[in-house]
Amino acid sequence: MGQDRVHDRGRVTSTRLLLVRHGESTWNVAGRWQGHADPPLSDLGERQAVAGATALTGPPDAVWTSDLARARRTAELLAEPHGLTPRADARLRERDVGEWSGLTRAEIEERWPGWLAARRSPDGFEADEPLAARALAALREIAAAAPGATVIVVTHGGVIRTVERHHGADPEPVPNLGGRWLVTADTGRFVLGDRQLLIDSDDIEVTVPPPH
Repeated sequence: MGQDRVHDRGRVTSTRLLLVRHGESTWNVAGRWQGHADPPLSDLGERQAVAGATALTGPPDAVWTSDLARARRTAELLAEPHGLTPRADARLRERDVGEWSGLTRAEIEERWPGWLAARRSPDGFEADEPLAARALAALREIAAAAPGATVIVVTHGGVIRTVERHHGADPEPVPNLGGRWLVTADTGRFVLGDRQLLIDSDDIEVTVPPPH
């Protein structure tokens, strides 16, 4: 990404947010859909977050996080070397997956045959529009409070992909400690930047979820 832009006339300042998916959780290992459920990081997830902290090209100015444990712990490990304390916002939570929370893909297929392939959703499943609305509201507030800053935002794969889709990108599965840059434009709106992976897959295992 290019350098932050600060214009003396009008004081228009670009803020850079790196949306980062949390490290591997114990339910990722088991292949269980999580949503608002709150499993912790696995041992590998802890190592992924530690490795991600050392891979940052420069110290962030702030770290924000979803309030779920797998994101909060990842944020703590990313922030610790930089002397920062993460701030949590529940609007950065993963999509609520309703009745599918805690189930594996095989269990979903058994109880709702063909629904995954047809992209059908069960009761309580959060649609893209409300998910994008709550996540983007939080991200706009974070950006507005830190003009010209670089901010790490630890969130979830479903949130990142929905934000990408909202901005016209074709979303692909997001690996643990993978993410996407968002930059505020002169209009105050977000512009999508590049995808980034904070860990070297040659040094530590990268886990990638199946597409939902």
